[in-house]
Amino acid sequence: MIHGGDIWSFAKEQNIEPHSVIDLSSNINFVKPKIDIDLNRVDTSPYPTYREMEDKIKILYGLKDIELFNGATTAISSLFRDIEPSEVVIYAPAYGEYLRTAQLMGVKSRIINRLRDELFDVPFGSMVIFVNPSTPDGVYYELDELMEYWISRECSILIDESFLQFTDFKSLSNYIESYERVYILKSMTKYYGSAGVRVGVVASSEIAIKRLKSKEPLWKISELDCAFILSALRDTTFDRLSRDKNREAKDFLIKSLESSSLIERVYHSDVNFLLARLNSVTGEEFNRLISTKNIMVRECYNFHGLDNRYIRVAVKSIDDLRNLTSIILF
Repeated sequence: MIHGGDIWSFAKEQNIEPHSVIDLSSNINFVKPKIDIDLNRVDTSPYPTYREMEDKIKILYGLKDIELFNGATTAISSLFRDIEPSEVVIYAPAYGEYLRTAQLMGVKSRIINRLRDELFDVPFGSMVIFVNPSTPDGVYYELDELMEYWISRECSILIDESFLQFTDFKSLSNYIESYERVYILKSMTKYYGSAGVRVGVVASSEIAIKRLKSKEPLWKISELDCAFILSALRDTTFDRLSRDKNREAKDFLIKSLESSSLIERVYHSDVNFLLARLNSVTGEEFNRLISTKNIMVRECYNFHGLDNRYIRVAVKSIDDLRNLTSIILF
């Protein structure tokens, strides 16, 4: 899988219905919030207003100034256009959309391999991008030393915290108050299990958000998207349920992978997916094997620094994971 979550192509290849796919390639939360709305009663006749959702998100994340986007991917493009970097430094492996956007916009790119600790080599005034917790390995980094270094180099700093809500670690949004070129990106859909609902959030200084808003269209998110997210935020039982179910399923998945002769190593992860290195097969061969049970995982050969023996496996329900173990434990 070049990108996780393409169940339609997989279903077509397997000649099955999409709902029959066990998708372990997508890192979307398998626990869903309770949605207490009837979409037939959502008034979609007026233009949408985002004030209530902005206020709820600010309280949720402890933020002051934010801009909403039609998903995190759209936010990335907008940030590139706003910052207009002459050079971008991407700490890799990372979400591929960052390099793709830089290439589409003709921005010079430098890749720093964070797995090898080559962290302190950043051009003055560049734009730096760090996904924290990372992907595809799911590690949370203590970045205070690097933040001070990047600030000393007068960089524009983008920290992607799309998976931070799966952890108890701190956000780096506290740097916004002292440095106006810090941007914190959050995805509302990873944690709330709704990739089809497109809501992304960028937090930054007041001046940066005002500038960003001035370049954006007035209406980017539908009233239906807003209604879904607001409903998800009203579910006061969701956080505890999500943490408990993810912890239990993750423990089961770790033990299963570590017990398989197909797996050489399972890497530590702080979030809802695991990076694993295969023993003697490629990711393509592994996917071919598990496809007999309508299962797919994310091949990681197209992540910088990784090869075709790395896979990313998402934490899903134990029932779904048992289908995987029935194949890989022999």
